[in-house]
Amino acid sequence: MFGGLRKPKSVRIGGKRLSDILEAHARFARAAEGGARAELTGANLARVDLSGAVLTHANLAGARLDGASLRESKLTSADLSGAKLKYADLRTCDATGASFAGADLTGADLSGAELFRADFSGTVLRQSKVRAANFRQANLRNADLTGADLNTASLRQTELEGAKLEGADLQTSIIRKI
Repeated sequence: MFGGLRKPKSVRIGGKRLSDILEAHARFARAAEGGARAELTGANLARVDLSGAVLTHANLAGARLDGASLRESKLTSADLSGAKLKYADLRTCDATGASFAGADLTGADLSGAELFRADFSGTVLRQSKVRAANFRQANLRNADLTGADLNTASLRQTELEGAKLEGADLQTSIIRKI
């Protein structure tokens, strides 16, 4: 499912190579000279290999990331609101404080992801795999988790009001003080 990915060097966004945008953003995240925030609003990044990328504070609102690999990426405080992430690989990424509000993560794999204080309000997570993910203090208000695999996921102090959980596997999830 995650094979055949495009390399960042082969993708152009606004006339610039994505690999150059990512390098400048990594410098931005370190507050180093020559850094620039990645402004990737609405960008077509479908099936791009972003494994291990530093995207802290990046703007990916409305971006197309269907089938992309963000495995082990750093998405701390990134804006992915309204993004399309169907069948994306986000295993073991760090998305602490990130916004996925209104995003579509149908069939995505977020197993082992750090999602502390992330915003998933109104997000579609149908048939997604989020085993052993940490949703502590996350906002899942009105999220659609129909058929999601949440085994061993931590949902402590998580806002679940209005969330759709039909067919979701919560058998070994940790749910306290929600």
